[in-house]
Amino acid sequence: MDDYFREFEDRRPPDPLPYSAAREMLWQFLATLTLVVGAWYVIWRWGHSLNPDALWFAIPLVVAETCAYLGLVLFVYNLWRDQPVRVPEAPATVRDIDPDNPDPDRPITVDVLFATYNEEPELVRLGIVDAKAIDYPHPIDIRIHVLDDGKRPEMEAVAQQEGVGYITREGNEGFKAGNLRNAMERTSGDLIVICDADTRPFPTILSRTLGYFRDPKMAWVQTPQWFYDLPEGRKLPGRLGRIFGRMRVGTDPFVNDPQMFYDVIQRRRNRVNAAFCCGAGSIHRREAVMEAALRSFGEAVERRVIAAEEEITLESRERRVSPELLEAIRTEAVTAEVLTPYRFHVSEDIYTSIVLHSDRERGWKSWQHPYVESRMLSPQDLLTWTIQRYKYAGGSLDIMFNDNSLFRRGLTLPQRMMYGATFYSYLGAIWNVVFLFAPAIYLFTGIAPVSAYSNDFFAHVIPFMILLELSMMVGTWGIAGYAAKASYLAFFPVGLRAIWAVARGQKISFPVTPKDRQSGRFLHLVRPQLAVLVLTGAGVLWGLGALAVGGTPHTLTGVVTNALWGLNNCVAMAGIVAAALWQPPATKEAAA
Repeated sequence: MDDYFREFEDRRPPDPLPYSAAREMLWQFLATLTLVVGAWYVIWRWGHSLNPDALWFAIPLVVAETCAYLGLVLFVYNLWRDQPVRVPEAPATVRDIDPDNPDPDRPITVDVLFATYNEEPELVRLGIVDAKAIDYPHPIDIRIHVLDDGKRPEMEAVAQQEGVGYITREGNEGFKAGNLRNAMERTSGDLIVICDADTRPFPTILSRTLGYFRDPKMAWVQTPQWFYDLPEGRKLPGRLGRIFGRMRVGTDPFVNDPQMFYDVIQRRRNRVNAAFCCGAGSIHRREAVMEAALRSFGEAVERRVIAAEEEITLESRERRVSPELLEAIRTEAVTAEVLTPYRFHVSEDIYTSIVLHSDRERGWKSWQHPYVESRMLSPQDLLTWTIQRYKYAGGSLDIMFNDNSLFRRGLTLPQRMMYGATFYSYLGAIWNVVFLFAPAIYLFTGIAPVSAYSNDFFAHVIPFMILLELSMMVGTWGIAGYAAKASYLAFFPVGLRAIWAVARGQKISFPVTPKDRQSGRFLHLVRPQLAVLVLTGAGVLWGLGALAVGGTPHTLTGVVTNALWGLNNCVAMAGIVAAALWQPPATKEAAA
């Protein structure tokens, strides 16, 4: 284990993307123009371009385009405005973060919690050692605890050797959320730092984040997650490197780099108080989490009591009910609920964020901190990647459909739009299927979804595509965007499985993401992506053959257009297929 990590110890995270008012103005201009031209294109598609002889094909494609355009609107709203990178001054005493505290001059107490289940104890030790090295400019009381749901003697021994707390429990109710709840009942810090088993905090994690809590309404601060153990790639050479800045080639084959999410998407949600908690690397105000739990507990009990009273009324109509039975029904309604600071849900972090943001009475706030303050391990094989992405997608969709969170009372309209953008993105697998297989349908049949691949068609679609690429390049300047788009397209089988599971009412499980590389080849996990590659490639050959032989409805413009479209799809699918075959360098294999 130590040999494995020694290879990466010297790696340092990237700095936050710098703010530029001029670039932001250019982005807003291009984004507005893109939305206007995009709306013009979509309206034209519905009114003037559908192939009346193949509506079975034309309508699904234009519906998919419309759904994608709505997603673009949400994305533009999300990215609309940023703020300069600033770090507030670190608070000196508890008075600075809690003006009403009865002991205002004492040092701030912080509980650093490492949640673990079956991970290698020596992996957790690395995080503990780093947490013990946390630096702070004022006296502070840092208490480190290992929350071991695996109840392992070797994990307890590591905690004892490192001189930190060890907390476990009888059962595993609620999994990670239940583990955190149990720890909160047995700790008392003013603030809580949540770490996964592989989280290794940097010394600055508190000195650069606690200043946000000077605002007494600040409930939590999320720091960017950074994976330091996969290929860093290399910068583009010469003038290309100067022009495209931080863009690299040969990087993480699983496209795990979360900088697009944290440094662009999440950071720009700060403007409407909608940056949500992502678990590891987040710092929470205990008071906020407990108060939100009590409020949710009260609401849940109230709903159960109302349901119980309706049951009592029904029972009373049908037969005489004793006072003892009436009281038993009411008591059951109350005791059936459990106080859960972190909701027992596979996506407990985003769910708890929604609960806190919807509390209008207290007006809790959140903030996405710009600097990386910890490092952790990324999925190192496609099986682990699939487990993690399925959990993210299924958990988010479950919240959207089964908890009606977008309609939760207390959320502002901008907050609803931001959360809606997150949930809506996971529905993209539905229309992405249409985009991926549409070229093959034309290439094999010669049936077009448009009335004609005419000059009028290209006059509408090409300006929109060019503006879209330009605006997204400026809006996410400093981060390579194609890999993220390709990964989003290739995600479609996992997304569809999550959508189908939620639609059937299937419970999304709480699998622990493996921290060790899973052995074997994983081509069986990319069969749908391979199908896109094979069908598109065969379709191109078939279309070219049809043009050569003649006697089919294929046109040269149609074949070229769909071949190029299919090529873009194939490049996206090739990335995930390559990830299924990826093997770490020999030094890693030997260390493992």
